[in-house]
Amino acid sequence: MSCAQKNWGGDVIERVLSGRIQTRLREADLPLAVTLWNGECLSGSEPIKVTLHVKSTRGLKALAEPTLGALGRAYVEGDIDLTGDLRDVLAQADRFADSGVRRGASAGWSWRPRSRDRDRKNIQYHYDVSNEFYGLWLDSRRVYSCAYFGGQDESLDDAQRAKLDHICRKLALKEGERLLDIGCGWGGLIFHAAEHYGTEAFGVTLSEQQHAYVREQIRARGLADRVRVELLDYRDIPERETFDKVASVGMFEHVGRDRLTSYFEKIHALLKPGGLLLNHGITSALMDVKGLGGGISEFIEDYVFPGGELCHVSEVLEATTRGGLESLDAENLRPHYARTLWQWVDRLERSASRARSLVGEKRFRIWRVYMAGSAYAFDHGWLELWQVLAGRPLADGSQPNYPFRRDYMYKRASTDA
Repeated sequence: MSCAQKNWGGDVIERVLSGRIQTRLREADLPLAVTLWNGECLSGSEPIKVTLHVKSTRGLKALAEPTLGALGRAYVEGDIDLTGDLRDVLAQADRFADSGVRRGASAGWSWRPRSRDRDRKNIQYHYDVSNEFYGLWLDSRRVYSCAYFGGQDESLDDAQRAKLDHICRKLALKEGERLLDIGCGWGGLIFHAAEHYGTEAFGVTLSEQQHAYVREQIRARGLADRVRVELLDYRDIPERETFDKVASVGMFEHVGRDRLTSYFEKIHALLKPGGLLLNHGITSALMDVKGLGGGISEFIEDYVFPGGELCHVSEVLEATTRGGLESLDAENLRPHYARTLWQWVDRLERSASRARSLVGEKRFRIWRVYMAGSAYAFDHGWLELWQVLAGRPLADGSQPNYPFRRDYMYKRASTDA
């Protein structure tokens, strides 16, 4: 695209902002163009890969003093539109904003007061969007967490099945054992564990739509004797109801730093002596920060995951120990989550029209830019995804029921019937 220049005839402030944008484009030598609502076009280096269409003065201000968070807000609010592949959009936006994320600028917002009611509302805000909306871009099991890829050409469905199996094998699940899934989503793990490992699986969620979906799937699959689900806060699970194994997948990001120790203490109380926990979740790649800089964390708090909080994996391991559990194994799946997210983005793009009709333009934009931005963050080492395997020691202090060698995790994966 060539960008024909037009003279600005508007407000003095708007002319100044336009000038700042043009200077930044030239200095950064970006293959990026900016079109304004009056027809003016500001252009970086050829060939142009991405075009930002500014719709308002607010959008102009966001570009004149850019951060990744500010650009995301401008897009979500309709002050900016985008043309170009989202991979190129994120790469050019990062360079244009000179975000400083990889230099470790910490987020400085104050967390909103926490309560059981707010936690429930935060979960419902994110997950009770539309089961059909999530079904457009998730795999057939609706697994909303990092997949586990075995090769470049592996499908998302196969990679998610492999992830479920990876978790079950890490937990050394056996027939007849009781498994608790904290934040069970749409039931992928509890169904896989029951159908392929013969476990008695119990899932809890705070999402009403997920709960309804899982209940229906239990009936449809004929698993009422082995699988149950409750609309329940994990903190309210009676401690008399103990489990051989516990999984928490993509949930502990909602717990909050100040609650991590009590989170693991509760899991300790629910595990039988010798039982195992698999905690799977997103962590910051940087230590001693509240979240990603460049306004990204504030954007996520306001639009995506209200009440969420990231910490470094070292804090997870510390809290695990303080909670009375012994950490046994840790694995970083960062590149797997980048690939998972890009596949979700591509699938959402292909279903954009239907997605907009289900959730509206603004929410579609939130998920589009959030997932693409998250994929970029995992690609560039700003975020990590850790699976931490831990266990409750036996009464005499001996190690939990963890196999002597870790090669048991890599037996051939189960396949669906």
